[in-house]
Amino acid sequence: MDQLHIAGRAYGSRLIVGTGKYKDFDETRRAIEASGAEMVTVAIRRMNIGQDPGQPNLLEVLPPSRYTILPNTAGCYTAEDAVRTLRLARELLDGHALVKLEVLGDPSTLFPNMPETLKAAEVLVKEGFQVMVYCADDPIQAKMLEDIGCAAIMPLASLIGSGMGILNPWNLRLIIDNAQVPVIVDAGVGTASDAAIAMELGCDGVLMNTAIAHAGDPVLMASAMQKAVQAGREAYRAGRMPRKLYSADPSSPTTGLIGS
Repeated sequence: MDQLHIAGRAYGSRLIVGTGKYKDFDETRRAIEASGAEMVTVAIRRMNIGQDPGQPNLLEVLPPSRYTILPNTAGCYTAEDAVRTLRLARELLDGHALVKLEVLGDPSTLFPNMPETLKAAEVLVKEGFQVMVYCADDPIQAKMLEDIGCAAIMPLASLIGSGMGILNPWNLRLIIDNAQVPVIVDAGVGTASDAAIAMELGCDGVLMNTAIAHAGDPVLMASAMQKAVQAGREAYRAGRMPRKLYSADPSSPTTGLIGS
């Protein structure tokens, strides 16, 4: 079976989805069920998973018994803040070690601050965290993160929430071709074709939130994303036909024609 393996665990779905930006928890639940995702990412600074006992708890809607909860550091702009946030997440989730690290550079673009990301990754790995890391599509820094010991490399396709799709497929291929850990496109996916392209390039998975949550029909878009990721993966495994410039190749045989 073609499964995604991260930090010693296998997943049938290669689509990872976020839990923010929905109108309510019911829509969150329905969209994530439609996506077929087995791993969901949760912004610890924005979503209650037990740190506020008086508020609705996301884990009542998306139980850890059914989903792998991936706490993330959305909203953190320094390595220190990111590390502190994930230490809290580990306490809230009873020692849970698998986390998503993101250290942002500025609030307008949400582009990753790579020096701070590298610093935080080094601390977290040493403390026993299994780190999936949001990063720039820079092959050199992606390799540095892998060498630190990150469990998955997660380069952006384009800016978070932009829906611009994959703007630099060449850099993504360089990262994929040199990585020994899963490469998961994170940020910038806008529609199903973007997800399919990411998978056709050879990415191991796709993470998205806004593309589903801000769609006209989030539940229907979640279903479309599930199919797109599956189709893109199958196309990658099958191997596309070679591109041929200025050379037609009829799909029907040209010999043995009737009357020839």
